Amino acid sequence: MASLVDTNILVYRYDPRSPAKQELARELLRRGLTRRDLILPHQALVEFVAATTRPRSDLSGASLLAPEVAYREAEGLMRDFPVIYPDQDILNMALRGVSIYSLSWFDAHLWAYAEVNGLPEILSEDFEHGRHYGHVRVVDPFLVAANEIHELPPMYEPDHP
Repeated sequence: MASLVDTNILVYRYDPRSPAKQELARELLRRGLTRRDLILPHQALVEFVAATTRPRSDLSGASLLAPEVAYREAEGLMRDFPVIYPDQDILNMALRGVSIYSLSWFDAHLWAYAEVNGLPEILSEDFEHGRHYGHVRVVDPFLVAANEIHELPPMYEPDHP
């Protein structure tokens, strides 16, 4: 089963402030590379570069990665994992995600990538773990690792084309 990877997993791979999440993110990506079961949305790559190169107040103004390193890492991710790109169907579905599920604009896009491409799972800590949005289930791998799993019933979704 293929899973869509959210930005936070890509960022935690380089974030030393949370060693447990950093190690788990590295392992998830390593395993996904071996199994060939992880897919990256274009959005996650854009957000990854922005998040890792932004100055951080808790790191004395330093960023997690220098821009040239972040660009090189993004290129490596594109080489190693399948990447899906936005199109009109994804944008239309994202609009539905905002209106039906009250998702933020960025989370709605992430969900739309999965929904439109028939991916049954999103790996992210930014949604409610175990919740189903349409045909897509969200898994927070950091909660799973901490044995804090809470399953929820699917959310109601009106029919859509």
